Amino acid sequence: MATALHSVSGLDFRPVSHLHPSPRDWRDQFIYFLLVDRFDNNVAGLQPFKPGITPTGRDPEKGHRFQGGNLKGITRRLDYIKGLGCTTIWLSPILKNRPDLSDTYHGYGIQDFMHVDPRFGTLQDLQELTAEAHSREMYVILDVVLNHTGDVWQYPDDNPYYFYEDQTFPFGGWREANPIPEFQDDDAIWPVELQTPDAFKRRGQIRDWNDPVEARDGDFLSLKELDLPRPTVLDTLIKIYKYWIATADIDGFRIDTVKHMESSATAIFCNAMREYAKRIGKYNFFLYGEIVADDATIQKYIGRNSRIEGTNERFPALDAALDFPLYFLLEDVIKGFASPAFLRNRYEEFYDLYADHGEAGRYFVTFVDNHDQMARPYRRFMYNNPYQRQAVLAIGYLLTSQGVPCIYYGTEQGFDGAGSDDSYVRECMFGGSWGAFNTTGGHFFNPDHPIYKAIRIIARIRSKEPALRYGRQYFREISENGLDFAQPMDGHCTLAYSRILDTEEVLVCLNLDNVPRSDYITVDVKLSGKGRMMGDMMHGGKVKIQEMNNRAYVQVMLPAHGMAILKCE
Repeated sequence: MATALHSVSGLDFRPVSHLHPSPRDWRDQFIYFLLVDRFDNNVAGLQPFKPGITPTGRDPEKGHRFQGGNLKGITRRLDYIKGLGCTTIWLSPILKNRPDLSDTYHGYGIQDFMHVDPRFGTLQDLQELTAEAHSREMYVILDVVLNHTGDVWQYPDDNPYYFYEDQTFPFGGWREANPIPEFQDDDAIWPVELQTPDAFKRRGQIRDWNDPVEARDGDFLSLKELDLPRPTVLDTLIKIYKYWIATADIDGFRIDTVKHMESSATAIFCNAMREYAKRIGKYNFFLYGEIVADDATIQKYIGRNSRIEGTNERFPALDAALDFPLYFLLEDVIKGFASPAFLRNRYEEFYDLYADHGEAGRYFVTFVDNHDQMARPYRRFMYNNPYQRQAVLAIGYLLTSQGVPCIYYGTEQGFDGAGSDDSYVRECMFGGSWGAFNTTGGHFFNPDHPIYKAIRIIARIRSKEPALRYGRQYFREISENGLDFAQPMDGHCTLAYSRILDTEEVLVCLNLDNVPRSDYITVDVKLSGKGRMMGDMMHGGKVKIQEMNNRAYVQVMLPAHGMAILKCE
C-alpha cells in the first residue's frame, strides 16, 4: 500500500538523508533515457536474445499495455548502463496514473502527484535506485509533467469537447476508477488542492497544434490542462516537486511539453526548484525542457535569454533544452541523405543566438532517438538500416560535439522499431511480450554488442578529454588530393570538426560513406603545426601533420562508416 499523502499542506521539505551533490558541469555527463515500463522487470532467469531462436510474432495490442518494467529492474541494470559510459539516468514519469487505464504505461497521464505508481514500485524502490546510482557516481533525472494531468474528469455527458476561442466549458464530473485493491484513492486527482474544477482551464481538446494560444490552453488529447496562471495551482506543483527532490535525492528534472505552458509559469517553477535545490545543497540541479521548435524559439526559454511572456522582463528559466533542431537534421546527414552544409548552417545560426561560442553546448541535450517521434514518425534511427556502424557515428557525433549527449535505451543494441504508432519505438529491453525485432521473451542487455562496445570506447575518450566537453567547435575543410580543400557538400564524404579548448585541439573524423576514404583534413595551423604527430585515441596509430600554403592538414584513413578521434601528442 502507498503511504497516504493527500495534501501538500503537510509535506516536509527537509531532506530525508544526506544528499548527493550536483555535478560540477552537466556537460561532463552522458545521459541514458529509458521508459520505466519497457526497461527491466526484475525477473530472474531471463534468456538473452538469440537471432533465429528467440520466439517472434508479437501481438500489436500488447505494445499499448503495461509490460511490467519497474524501478527495481533499473537498479539491477545500473552496471550495464554505467558500462556503456553513461553517467546519468533520465526516467520517464513514475507518478501514479489511473489504475483502470492500461495504455498509460508511459506515465504521462498522472492522477496522483504524491505517490509512485505501484506498477513501477514504491517510494522505497525509488530511494534505493537513487542511492545505488549515487554510490556509482551516477545521477538520476525525473521526467516531470506540469501543464496537464491524466484523464481524471469528464466534460458534460462525457462527450468530447474541442477548443473554441474564448470558450470555457462546464465541468462534467470526476471520473472514478474501477476498484482495484492494491490502489488507494482511485477517484479524482491528488493532492486534494487540485480537486476543484477551477484548477483546470476546461477549454476542450487542441485542434490546431500550430496555434500558440490553443496549444497553450487546450487539452492535450484526453489529458486535462491545468490552469497554471492560477497561483494556487502552480504553488501546489512547486511543493509537490520540491518534495520529490527532498525525499528521493533527485538530481534534475526534464520538463515535459514546455511550449504548452505559459513562459511565466515555466520561469517561476524553474526558479523555485533552483532556489530550493541550492538551499539544501544541490547547487547545480539540472532543469531542461522539451521544446519542439527552432533555435530562435528555444533560446527564449534558456538562461539569460529567457523572457516573461509579453514583456521584456528577464527571469531565469530552463538551464537547457532538448536539441530538436539538431535531431531534425542529424539523421539524414549521418546516413548521407543530406549535405553536411545543412549541419554547418544550423551551427552558424546557433552561434548568432549564443555569442559565447565555447559555452553554447551547456544549453542543449542532444539526441538521435526518442520516445516521441516528430521528424520521422514512429521509427528509430536504425529502422531498415543494414549499416550498424551508422548508429555508432550518430552517437559518436553526440559524444564529441557541443551539448550534453543523451542516448535512448536500446539504440546501443541496434533497436530498429517502426510501425503505425509510437509503441513500436518503445520496445522492451527485457523482452516480455513486446521485445525488439518482433520478438517475445528474450532480453537485450548484451555488453558485447558491437554498437555497445564502440559507444563505450568513445564515451571513455570523452570523459578524459576536456576539449570534447567544453571546447569550441569548428567544421574542417577536406580534400581528396591534398591540394584542393573545401567544406564537404556531398553526403558521401568525411565529416570532420575540431574541438578546441585553450591550446588543445581534438580532431573528430566521421566517414559518412559506405566505402573506405583517405581524405586530407585541415587542422589549426597555430595549435597543430607542421611535423607534429596526431594520435588516434580510438584505434591507436599516428598521422603526421603536413603544411602547405599556410594550411596544416593530416591524411586520415577510415573504413566504411569508420570514425577516428585524433589529438597532438
